[in-house]
Amino acid sequence: MSEKRGFLFVITAPSGAGKTTLINRLRQEFPEIRFSVSTTTRAPRPGEIHGRDYFFVDRGTFDALVARGAFIEHAHIHGNDYGTTWDFVNAALDEGRELVLDIDVQGFRALRARLGARANYVFIAPPSLEALERRLSGRGTESPESLSLRLANARKELLAAGEFDFIVVNDDLETAYGELRAAWIACHLRPLYRAAIVPGPEAGNSP
Repeated sequence: MSEKRGFLFVITAPSGAGKTTLINRLRQEFPEIRFSVSTTTRAPRPGEIHGRDYFFVDRGTFDALVARGAFIEHAHIHGNDYGTTWDFVNAALDEGRELVLDIDVQGFRALRARLGARANYVFIAPPSLEALERRLSGRGTESPESLSLRLANARKELLAAGEFDFIVVNDDLETAYGELRAAWIACHLRPLYRAAIVPGPEAGNSP
């Protein structure tokens, strides 16, 4: 096990808020970041690779993982199941990794209930629902039904923004990235990660 304390950075956003673009940019600047790979029952999109973007499984396999308690969190979103496994996250923490988790509001609440202040939580918001609708429509990948579902979910998710440690509004990409970068750096200054100054469990070393 690494002597360095593993670092968890949890990012949540409505679909279409630009979360993936911001995460990719953060990883480009900070190559030590390891991306948490979720398990899902949805089919791969063009260019997605099993084990890199997601672990793609059938519903039977997913249900078996749920039954044996393999997930930190799992949720049914837009007609598919998604989950983050304890094995993946614990391995990263044991190795002292810098880990980014990309999960929805349901997953965030479940994970926070289990990990509390052991993780750092960021919500990425669109400037408005109207702007979000334009972005989703512009992708050309949504049917009218799926677009309506994603917007309805976004309305609910925006109500949860106040539960997070940080809120980044993605109106201008450069500004939003600057805010996300600032949150990433600020979280590293928490006593939990300053072992040389605040060593031991009293710093919050226990998950």
